[in-house]
Amino acid sequence: MNNLLKIGALIGLVFMGACSSRQKEQVVTTLIPEDSLLDKVQYQTFQYFWDGAEPNSGLARERVHMDGIYPSNDENVVTSGGSGFGVMAILVGIERGFIEREEAVRRYERILDFLETADRYHGVYPHWWYGDTGKTKAFSKKDDGGDLVETAFLIQGLLAVRQYFKDGNEREKAIAGRINTIWKEVEWDWHTKGGESVLYWHWSPNYGWEMNFPVGGYNEALIMYVLAASSPTHPVTPDVYHKGWALDGGIESNETYYGYDLVLNHYEHDESKVGPLFWAHYSYLGLDPRGLKDQYGEYWALNQNHAKIHYAYCLENPEKYEGYGENCWGMTSSYSMKGYAGHRPGADLGVISPTAALSSFPYTPKESMQMLQFLYAPERDSLVGKYGPYDAFSFSADWYLPRYLAIDQGPIPVMIENYRSGLLWDLFMSAPEVQDGLKKLGFEYEK
Repeated sequence: MNNLLKIGALIGLVFMGACSSRQKEQVVTTLIPEDSLLDKVQYQTFQYFWDGAEPNSGLARERVHMDGIYPSNDENVVTSGGSGFGVMAILVGIERGFIEREEAVRRYERILDFLETADRYHGVYPHWWYGDTGKTKAFSKKDDGGDLVETAFLIQGLLAVRQYFKDGNEREKAIAGRINTIWKEVEWDWHTKGGESVLYWHWSPNYGWEMNFPVGGYNEALIMYVLAASSPTHPVTPDVYHKGWALDGGIESNETYYGYDLVLNHYEHDESKVGPLFWAHYSYLGLDPRGLKDQYGEYWALNQNHAKIHYAYCLENPEKYEGYGENCWGMTSSYSMKGYAGHRPGADLGVISPTAALSSFPYTPKESMQMLQFLYAPERDSLVGKYGPYDAFSFSADWYLPRYLAIDQGPIPVMIENYRSGLLWDLFMSAPEVQDGLKKLGFEYEK
């Protein structure tokens, strides 16, 4: 780990070119070996979930603001979905030598101590907790109970951890066993509201189903349907997937955008072509899209084309925002000058979110490396801090804040590791329940 920390200080960077659509013929070059640069960004983003974790729970803080300003007084609020990404990042930390395996075991034990006693609703975790008490912090007025999508992100991560430790020593097998219990206690079928052919995102002990958010059509939530079908104790039927998620085939798309097949219909209710890039990341931190297909589409093509569309959009830069180009690209939901916003083609505020390109490394390795090299140029050190690239920036608006979000930092080390070794994909896909659930839904998987 010490050698890794010295890499950035000892090796000089020489960059030529700029992040400008007007100068896109110029090329960024660097003397740092690509593997060293990948090590560095993985180490820094991993540290968000290690040194930056909330101390009582060991889980990921929802946000870390290096300027110390927390307008909502939520410095120690922890997130279920972001923590799912975080427990996977810790596995990256073990494999890359950032921490010792024994250190990770102790951290996972603390995390499980918290998860076993924290608020749950029919086995489903809320979006946020207070890290010191395990009590729910409402995400919004009526969103004060179970959040099935965020729970799916957490379970995805925990199952990867289970598979990593299942054949280990006594303490490691105990971790795997405790995760198994949590997994079995999630009542996925409860979120069909008594048998409807769709999964609902939220349930509240105070407001019941009043949030009324059936999850259908393509977005970030594919993993929720896969896990719901895979559950050994509270599964849903294939009908819930095919009618609720896939809309009886309405999820398919024959359209193209920037010359790339869309594969699936990203938006059911408006004319937008593609969503923010986190849709290509969150469900696929563990769910391996390589060779994954069902009757509606091929998921590698879906995600790779999604990333390439964002890249092509930033090259064209139709809104003429400063900085967009071949070395500076990628939009997703992140901070902005106007608060949290869902950046994408068609909803472009001139904000670049580094996680969009960096978490797309498996799909666009050349283009993502260009972005990584750009970010780590010495003259742009204001874009990178202790935990890696800051959440978002805008050259056009001259807007930069030294702030992080768990859900944006988490996919970076995990998806880069999937690009480098396939670690998290291999672990998650090795779970026998997942394999059974995919077959149940009609998926084929050939790596």
